[in-house]
Formats: sequence, structure tokens, C-alpha cells
Amino acid sequence: MSDAPTTPTAAPTAIETAAQLRQQLQQWEHAYYVLDAPLVPDAEFDRVFRQLQALEAAHPELRTPDSPTQRVGGQALEGFTPVRHRIPMLSIRTETDISAEGARAFDARVRKELGLGPEDPPIEYQAELKFDGLAINLRYENGLLVQAATRGDGETGEDVTHNVRTIGQIPMRLATDAPPAVVEVRGEVYMRRDDFEALNNRQRQKMAEGDKGAKTFVNPRNAAAGAIRQLDPAIARQRPLSFYAYGWGEITGWADQPATQAATLDAFAAWGLPVSAERRTVQGAEALIAFHQDIGARRDALPFDIDGVVYKVNRLLLQRDLGFVSREPRWAVAHKYPAQEELTTVQEIDVQVGRTGKLTPVAKLAPVFVGGVTVTNATLHNELEAQRKDVRVGDTVIVRRAGDVIPEVVASLPEKRTGDAPVFTMPATCPVCDSAVVREEGEADHRCTGGLFCPAQRKQAVLHFASRRAMDVEGLGEKIVDQLIARNRIRTLADLYRLSVDDWAALERMGQRSAHNLVAALAQSKTTTLARFLFALGIRHVGERTAKDVAAHFGNLAALMGQTPEQAASEEQLLTIHDVGPVVARSIHTFFQQPHNREVIAELQALGVHWSESEGKAAASANAEAGSAAALPLAGKTIVLTGTLTAMGRDAARDQLEALGAKVSGSVSKKTTCVIAGAEAGSKLAKAEELGVPVLDEAALLHLLQAPDALPALLPALPDGQ
Repeated sequence: MSDAPTTPTAAPTAIETAAQLRQQLQQWEHAYYVLDAPLVPDAEFDRVFRQLQALEAAHPELRTPDSPTQRVGGQALEGFTPVRHRIPMLSIRTETDISAEGARAFDARVRKELGLGPEDPPIEYQAELKFDGLAINLRYENGLLVQAATRGDGETGEDVTHNVRTIGQIPMRLATDAPPAVVEVRGEVYMRRDDFEALNNRQRQKMAEGDKGAKTFVNPRNAAAGAIRQLDPAIARQRPLSFYAYGWGEITGWADQPATQAATLDAFAAWGLPVSAERRTVQGAEALIAFHQDIGARRDALPFDIDGVVYKVNRLLLQRDLGFVSREPRWAVAHKYPAQEELTTVQEIDVQVGRTGKLTPVAKLAPVFVGGVTVTNATLHNELEAQRKDVRVGDTVIVRRAGDVIPEVVASLPEKRTGDAPVFTMPATCPVCDSAVVREEGEADHRCTGGLFCPAQRKQAVLHFASRRAMDVEGLGEKIVDQLIARNRIRTLADLYRLSVDDWAALERMGQRSAHNLVAALAQSKTTTLARFLFALGIRHVGERTAKDVAAHFGNLAALMGQTPEQAASEEQLLTIHDVGPVVARSIHTFFQQPHNREVIAELQALGVHWSESEGKAAASANAEAGSAAALPLAGKTIVLTGTLTAMGRDAARDQLEALGAKVSGSVSKKTTCVIAGAEAGSKLAKAEELGVPVLDEAALLHLLQAPDALPALLPALPDGQ
């Protein structure tokens, strides 16, 4: 073993440390922004970023133009500096024929210019996406980003370097040890759809908080272009921008530049520049058509907007041979898709009522071809949105339709307004049934309150009324309800009980037997509980639990809805119920105020829908305060159900027991009053026998429901204290 002393490793100098930190951060930025594969948590990135910031603050001479700390932007500019492009940023020709013939026509022109005949092999093309953003020229000198400029008029653009530096996807220095002396990378700054929605949501929140300067953006392209053309880089930094490279301008000192469009883009990607993976090297016109159709089918699923695809002759030598015509390259063309946004005028604004009672303003438009179809209607969503966009009758508006999405009015152009139409407001009554229209606090939507009467809500009301947890009408499904409504056989819920066996049998796929079964199910549903009935009415915000609480509180329907609308329970009375807040109280009160709803309830009762009633907790409490001992007959009793009940389901038995004041528990204990055991009862029955808890059969249950005061006689061995 050598006795020579070990030489200690020298600590890295500040220069070396700064270089290491920059390299590390640049690697993490590329993984995060370009590869969408973060290597470290945000906290670790921030820690190293702050370390580099501190080092550069202590040693300003170490701060380099490509340092990640320089992305944050500097001071706002007073104006944009013009930038003359050394090689013009020319537009490519647009193929107006959006069918397959558009691709065939381009291929035929290229073959003709190159003097190729039918026997010559197909031309190789690079097929790419046509991004809907803002064209940008990035100038790198010896690998360092020195300037970013907009297209402008093609000859002269604007220096927007201060804003482009804030885009994390764009490398400040190319990831190569042998960069060209000069390379101008051309591409598109755009905004992803999810980022656009998040941005607009933040803007809406600012508007709600009273920020007068906040506004929402019409589309991702406008939001991206507006961000790039801001004099203050802090504004650009707040908007989530992205970038894809697809071409180039001036190049000097790149001796081994690849020979094709595709390979050049591959080289860009190797340098750390983001290049879309949605590109394909293909042979001939039919392959171009296949690409156009494939992207078209997936267009709406892409995370960003495109308005077409681009075909480019792949070999650069052939591009040079083909040259330009009228300042457009002969070797490239944009093959568009149907426009997703167009201008038209608003002829009137109607209000439609949805199946849940929601009112939606709909603009009736002068017909316009957008998104591949002729559009005559477009949604305005709600009153607040219509007023925010200031859409009025006679206005020129931007209409958008993407895929199968319902067409919507994106924005109005008030500068084109010629009339004096008023601001849109929602009507006070439903345009379908004339019931009152309300907008609940904290909600944007207006709703019709005539839920049981309104024809627009009829299907939803019937399906909910018949559902298992409501009136439990077995066999009354959606297809049958559709037929009833289409044939106008039911006007309100009460009409269900008026239909005869022959009426039901006349429906498609409904024989006599099925009709008899359905009539029997409706007859059986007439015996229910107040809680189930309240839930079945479909009162907004009233679920099962709330319906039970309201039923237990009032005990009977008369106490809840009164003899007249004026006598219905007030919001203040409803607020005394456990877990009923202002929104629910207002919804219940409004429902029972509507004459149409009260008429349907009266009809249902007249047709035999009934339930056991009692004083209710409110009346019992009042009586107790007055010295009376009145209370629900099974109040204070705990009952457990187990096994199969043949005369009624366990859900129905539970509801009726709870309506009488009992607590229906899912487990047996010494405090259990009794266990109701049906067929094939299991562990709960065994537990009751072990603890000595009284057990009743289904016959005793039926007797109890008819005469709840008979419980002591049914329980000769009532446990102590019960």
C-alpha cells in the first residue's frame, strides 16, 4: 500500500458551479416543457433555481444570456423594435378544396412542375399539422437565442424576444456542442385548450372579484397572440404558452444539414426544440389523403387547435427546384378543414327549457357554414354569459362549432352594431308553462319552477317519480315513457294512474300481460310514505335524506303545503329542519307556491296515492311545550330489519317505520327495541336471540304499520328501559 498522501479534490469554483446549475436546470426544463416527463418535483427545481439566482446575484459576471434565470423577463418596453427578416417569412398557399381532391390537385401540380409522368415513382412528402397560433422566428447564433420576431408582413416583424424568453418550451441555448453559426428556427406559438380554459377561469374569477380590467379571451389563438404582443413580459409570463418548430429561415455554418424536411425537424428535436410528433413521411397523393382524413377524425381530440394540415415536398433539393410563385412556395400547401369559427348575425334570441327546468338563451342566426355543417342556432349558455358577451338581436357575432360540440356564440362585435336592441334578460315566467322562473343565489342558471306541470320537464319528472327510491313503479322505463310523451298520453304525473290496461297495451312491445303488470305496479305504488312521495315530486335540491327529514318534521302534507299557496310552510319554518339550508328552504317553499304543482299533487291524492300521517316533530314539540304528551307513535324505538320481506320490500318497510318515528338501524344491540325477521334471516336474527331482543315476523310488522300503538302488546318481553 502506498504511503503517498491523498490529494484533496478541489472545490468547484463559482464559474463551474454556475455552469453545472444552468446545465441541470436546462435538462429539467427540457424534460418538463418539451418531453412532458418531469424528472424532479417542482420544489426541487425551485430550490436549484434559487441557488443559481443567489449565485448570480453575488457574482453578476456569471449571469449569461442563456441562464434559466433570464426567462423571468425584464422591464416593460416602451414599444416594439422592427426586425427585418433576412429571409422573408412567406405564407404558403391554401387549398380551398377541403375534399380528397385538394391533395390530389397539389400532387398533380408538383409532378407537372417536376416534369414527372404517370410511370414515374410517387413523390415523397412530409405531412404536418397546421397549428392555429402565431408564427415566430427564433434566431440562434452559435447556439444561443439572441432574438425572436413575429412574422409581421413577411418582410418585417416585431422584436418580441422579451416575451418569448418566458416560454419554457423554447431553449435559451441549443442542446448541441456544434451548433451552426446562425440558424433561424420558425414555428408557432400557441396555447393548449386546457391551458386556455384555465386562463379564462382565472379571468372570470377576477371579474367576479370586481377587477375592472379583467376580461375573458375569445379563443386560444387570440390569447396566445395577445400575450406575445405585450410590452410587459410579466403579462406574457402569466399566460401558459407553448411552441412547435416546423421550419427555418437563415442558416449559415451548418455543413451537414440533412437533405430532407423530416430529417431537419428531427435534428431540431435533438437540439431540444419541441417538434410535433403528429407528422408523417408519406409517398404520393393517396397517402396525403389518408393523413388528412386521419387527423381530421382526431382533430377535436388534439390538445390544441389546428385548422388544417400542411404538405411539403420532403427533399430539400426538390424544394429548391420547385421554387416560388407569387411569393408562395410551389413545394408546400395547406389543406384546410371546415372552419370552426365564422361570422354571422343574430336574428332573434329564444329561450329553451331543458328537461331539468334549466332555461338557456339560444341565438337564432342567419345560416352560416361552420364546422362542416350549416348552423342556424347557437347557445348563449345563460343570462350572465349573454350579458357578459353583450350579445343582442341584430349583432354580428363569432360562432364556433368544433366536432359534435353544440355551436356557441363566442363573442359579439359591438363595433358592427347598427341597431339599438336592449340587453338580453331572462323572462320572469317559463316560456313553455308560464310558471315562475328563479335563479338561486350563487348559481348562473335560471330554472322553471313548474316541475310537475311543465311539458319540457315531463320525461325527467315521470322517470324520477317512478324510480325505485321514489314511487317504485316497476316496469316503467325510459322507452315506455318516451312513447307516452311522443303520443301525448300523459300531461302530468297523475295521468299515469288514469291509463287503462288497453292504453298501456297499445304501446310498442307492450303485450296484455306486461300492461296488466304495469297497472298492478302503479296500483301498488299508491301506498307509500310521505318521505317517498316528497322525494318523488322531484323538488330541486331535495334528495332522499332531506325528504325524510322534511316528512318527519311536518308529519303530514297539509302542514307542509297548507290549504293555499299563502299557507305553505315559510322559508323560516323550513330552516328549522336539520340540515336544511337557505337554498333548499327556498326551493321547497317556491315549489309549493306554484299553482300547477299543487294541482298535480291534489290530482294524485284524488286518484288514491296515500300514506300514513302523523303530527310530526314540529307539532309534537309545540304540544310538548304546551303540556301535551303527543308524539309520533314509534318515536324513541329502534328497529332492525333482516331477511326477505314478501309483502313489501325492506326499503318500503324502513320508510314506513321511519315515518312513524322509529329509528331503523343496521345492527342489533341491547338497546334495540325489536328485530323484524323475514325469510332467510341470518346473523342479525342470531344476534337478537343471543341478546334476548324481541323478534317479530312479517305478519306482526304489517299489523304494527296499521296500528303502531299496538307495539307493547306485540312485545311481551320488552327489554328494560324500552
